[in-house]
Amino acid sequence: MSCAYELAKKRYEALGIDTEKVINDLRDVNVAMHCWQGDDVKGFDNDGELSGGIQTTGNYPGRARTPDELMADIDKVLELDGGTHKLNLHACYAIFEDGEFCDRDAIEPKHFSKWVSFAKERGMGIDFNPTFFSHPKADGLTLASPDEEIRAFWVRHGQACLRISEYFANQTGMPCVMNIWIPDGFKDIPADRIGPRERFARSLDEILSIGYDKEKVYVTLESKVFGIGFESCTVGSAEFAMGYVLSRGIVPLMDNGHYHPTELVSDKISSMLLFSKKIALHVTRAVRWDSDHVIRLDDETREIAKEIVASGRINDIAIALDYFDASINRIAAWTIGLRNFRKAMLIAMLTPHADLKRLQDEGRMTELMLLQEEIKSYPWGDVWDEYCRRCGVPTGDELYGEIERYEREVLAARA
Repeated sequence: MSCAYELAKKRYEALGIDTEKVINDLRDVNVAMHCWQGDDVKGFDNDGELSGGIQTTGNYPGRARTPDELMADIDKVLELDGGTHKLNLHACYAIFEDGEFCDRDAIEPKHFSKWVSFAKERGMGIDFNPTFFSHPKADGLTLASPDEEIRAFWVRHGQACLRISEYFANQTGMPCVMNIWIPDGFKDIPADRIGPRERFARSLDEILSIGYDKEKVYVTLESKVFGIGFESCTVGSAEFAMGYVLSRGIVPLMDNGHYHPTELVSDKISSMLLFSKKIALHVTRAVRWDSDHVIRLDDETREIAKEIVASGRINDIAIALDYFDASINRIAAWTIGLRNFRKAMLIAMLTPHADLKRLQDEGRMTELMLLQEEIKSYPWGDVWDEYCRRCGVPTGDELYGEIERYEREVLAARA
C-alpha cells in the first residue's frame, strides 16, 4: 500500500467515503466488453463490406482475422483491465468448422460453443446481438421490410438468436442480455413512416413469440436517431423503442451516440429507471454523430457513471461498451475505453452522493456547486493506482509498455 494511497484514503475518509469498500465494489462492476473492437466489426460469417450505416476507419496493422486471434486479443485486454467482465458477441461471430456454413436464420448454439468454452474458462457471462447488417438481405429494410421473404428471414434470425441467448445463460449460469438493433430507415423523406414501423413491431412480436426464460434472457431494444444511408427517417426511433419496450415488458437499451447531439443519456437514466425494472447501456463516445470513438474520461462518461452509482440500482443496469477504432492499436483502443469507463465509475463511487443530494434538497445551491467542483481535484488517481495494483494490472506508467510488447511479439506477425 503506497503512501500516496494512504493520504488519499484519509482525504476521502473526511468526506465519509471508505476507499477500501470502493475498491472492492469497483472490482464487481460487470462491464460487457464488445468483441468487435478487435476485428473492425468484420465477424466470421461473410467476406463482404460493412453495411447498415456502420464504418470503421483506419488500417492499423494487426487486426484479428480468426477466432483464435480474436480470443487471444481479448485475453490480452483482460490482462490490462482489472475487474469483472462479460463477453459481448454479435451473431456474425459464429464459428463454423470442417467446411460447415449456414445462413444467419439457421445458426444454432453449436456455432458458439467455442465462445462458451472461452467464457466459462474465464468466469465470464455472455451478452448477444443479432446481426441485422453486413449481409445480402440487409441491403435495405430488414425487420421492417415490405418484402415478406426478407422480413421472415430476419425474424427467423432473431428467433435463432433468442435460442442462442438462452443457451449462453444456461451454460455460463449468468443472464444474457440480447440486444436488438436494426439499421432500417430512409435516406430521403419517405412517403410512409407508419407502415415500416408497424412491420417492425410485428416482427419483434414474432421474435418474442417463441417464448424464453425472462429470468435468463433480458431482451433489449436499441433506438437510433439516424445513420449513414438513413438520414431522413429511422424506423427504430427513440419514441418507437420506448413505446415498444414499455408495452411489451422488455428492457430499454440506450446508446449515448444514438440521440440528437444535445440529448444526454446521463439525463435519461433516472427517468427510465422509474418505469423499467432494468435498463441497459451501450457506452460510447460520439463526435458530431454516432461515430463510436474510443471512450475518454470526458464529462458525459463521468456523468453516466455518476447517475448509475447515485441511482442505487447498479444491479438493475446492464453495462456494455460499444466503439471501434482501426486508426490506432486496437488493443490500446479496447483497453483505454474499458479503463476510462472504470475510472469514471471509481470517481462516482468516491463521490458523497448523500451529502450532495441533501444540499440540493435544502436549496443550498452555492455550497452544492462548490463541493461538486472541489471533489474534482480530490486524489482519485491514487486510489485508481491502488486498485490496479490489487487487480494485478498495469498502472498508467506501465500500460503502454505492455501494449507495445504485445504489438511487437503478436500483432506484427499478422501483417
